[in-house]
Amino acid sequence: MAHSLTTIGFDADDTLWQNEQFFRMTEAHFAELLADHAEKDHLTARLLEAEKRNLGHYGFGIKGFTLSMIETAIEITDGRVPAETIGKILAAGREMLRHPVETLPHAAETLEALAGRYRLVLITKGDLFDQERKLAASGLGEHFDAVEIVSDKSEATYARIFSVGGHDPSSAMMIGNSLKSDVVPALDAGSWGVYVPHELTWSFEHADKPDAHPRFREMADLSGLVALVGEIDG
Repeated sequence: MAHSLTTIGFDADDTLWQNEQFFRMTEAHFAELLADHAEKDHLTARLLEAEKRNLGHYGFGIKGFTLSMIETAIEITDGRVPAETIGKILAAGREMLRHPVETLPHAAETLEALAGRYRLVLITKGDLFDQERKLAASGLGEHFDAVEIVSDKSEATYARIFSVGGHDPSSAMMIGNSLKSDVVPALDAGSWGVYVPHELTWSFEHADKPDAHPRFREMADLSGLVALVGEIDG
């Protein structure tokens, strides 16, 4: 029997393993370092502005986040930030690059159940070395047929990845915790989009739910994904 699904894409950070919590912890430490110069809420807002402004230069990931913290510290202090504080910011960034990988519930068994039956592709943004490190440490890499570490996720990104091997984006599904990056552009490419929200999601990734879209689905965690795939592919 012909399958209506051939390819299943998975986001990595905060879909398969924890990630945002380390950014939040570092952001809180950053606010403590500059507490004498700005209130936490104001500092957080300025940091977010810097991150957004720098995406085109540094891309997504820890290195860009660290550089944005340094830039914000310079701006907030009118260029008077002590070298010692800059050193502490750099140390905090390095610590993020060493954080352990904690896989999320049902990630391993879901991938194991789907591997071999579908072409599984990991599609993630961020720093190349850090994403490769996390994938290796997660123990999940063996389940994937391909790994795509991209600078951004757009309709064109999914159309390209889901067309590999002569497949069509309409026979693909994308699963992730970001409506803006994982779900909406995949739907725009003609694929299925499955939203698995995480309790911590960067504000830049927020978007309206495409509830009216016939190919949009939402689930609390990955435990029901195998059943959903079977229902769609049945």
